[in-house]
Amino acid sequence: MSVASQITRKARSNLAFALKILPRERRDDMVIFYAFCRTMDDLADDPGLATDERGRLLDFWEKGLTTGFVAADEFQREVISLRDRRQIPNELLVAIIHGCRMDLQPQRFATWADLSNYSWQVACAVGLVSIRIFGCLETGSERYAVALGHALQLTNILRDIAEDLENGGRIYLPLEDLARFHYTPEDLGNRVRDERFLALMAYEAARAEGFFEEAAAVLPTKDRAALAPARIMADIYRTLLEKMRDDGFQVFKKRYRLSKFHKLAILSKHLLARSS
Repeated sequence: MSVASQITRKARSNLAFALKILPRERRDDMVIFYAFCRTMDDLADDPGLATDERGRLLDFWEKGLTTGFVAADEFQREVISLRDRRQIPNELLVAIIHGCRMDLQPQRFATWADLSNYSWQVACAVGLVSIRIFGCLETGSERYAVALGHALQLTNILRDIAEDLENGGRIYLPLEDLARFHYTPEDLGNRVRDERFLALMAYEAARAEGFFEEAAAVLPTKDRAALAPARIMADIYRTLLEKMRDDGFQVFKKRYRLSKFHKLAILSKHLLARSS
């Protein structure tokens, strides 16, 4: 089993699940790309390494992608080969590294504009690489990837509030949004779940829902089949968002997820639609 396959299998992510619908060759390439993203994210978050060391390793990857690795290992060769075969702009891979580098220190985002820049790097850039591996041909697929990237990242942020607080006191919600509902970072750190918090979460959920709707509205007809993995991700995360909202955003007590059965039902729906 390749290094990329081992990383992807260990992660058990929703994206890895959604890749099951892809033809073998494209699925294998997405496994390599997912393993790259997972590796960059793990380097940024590894508690066993000093911050300077994590930054150095991310710099090493950026330099290797930009000017070449001096002695590339098997996984690095796979990433370079993927980039070249699929004609993936190097700046997209570098943007993902830059987004992960932002996580070396606990984050605070003053405005949605600040957060959206981070979201573009860690989520939208991932989508823009993915559509090239999927074989999308329509320029509209790029708009779809960006809108869906923001939707997925916002949903992740809402789901992972407690986990992020425990990981160095990270707060990804824009501070201007907290202020809008007279809710403070201290309130969030103290896990205060009151009417202010619920109003804040409803506001952010509506923003995420808006991006899901935008993605659905710009979905290119000709690339609909190629975008099946992305559409599965959209269904999974939109369902997660609905689940949190229906449950009153109990994010301090639980980490929301879909059962394997529920995800299989979503996958089956897309497989049936593809064959009809």
